[in-house]
Amino acid sequence: MSHGTAALPCSEACERNKAPILAILQESLRDARSVLEVGSGTGQHAVHFAAAMPWLAWQPSERPGELDAILAWRAYAALPNLHAPITLDVLGEWPDTHVDAVFSANTLHIMGWDGVEAFFAGVGRVLGTEGLLAVYGPFNYEGRFTSESNRQFDRWLKARDPRSGIRDIEAIHALAAQAGLAPQADHAMPSNNRLLLWRKGSVLA
Repeated sequence: MSHGTAALPCSEACERNKAPILAILQESLRDARSVLEVGSGTGQHAVHFAAAMPWLAWQPSERPGELDAILAWRAYAALPNLHAPITLDVLGEWPDTHVDAVFSANTLHIMGWDGVEAFFAGVGRVLGTEGLLAVYGPFNYEGRFTSESNRQFDRWLKARDPRSGIRDIEAIHALAAQAGLAPQADHAMPSNNRLLLWRKGSVLA
């Protein structure tokens, strides 16, 4: 984080994971032109990725009342391909648009399961044919935590909100299939996280 950004809202997790995520996205999104980011948080990912991939029109979004940090980062970065953030609650109305890709980081374990279901249904509607969905975060495999730190994190999440928690990858893939998305890749990321990629087919499942 540079001296010029010291006064901006900062997520240390974003600072740590933005480089490894970008390394995958630069290849995966080389043919895309428009991206909707669901749950942009502070806006650090949006700025970092838009700066590194100038061929993309990057659309950040957040829940109502949580756009200020993204606006601050966008004003600082002044990138022509980084759009003003829009309000998006996964359980509410999604934008009437079609995009080449959807990206979301550290969201599925924060929202309730109804939100996870709404997320995939919404992605299925806005993602164009052969569009890409990229989701970053921790996941369980065969009902098991991949690390003790993830087990402790899940315990913390549920103490804060019983509806939240690290999701089982098998249930996530089932929701993706319902939205017409076929799994493409499962990348290991730092701190026991994953970057999952799905591709939308021409025919809905």
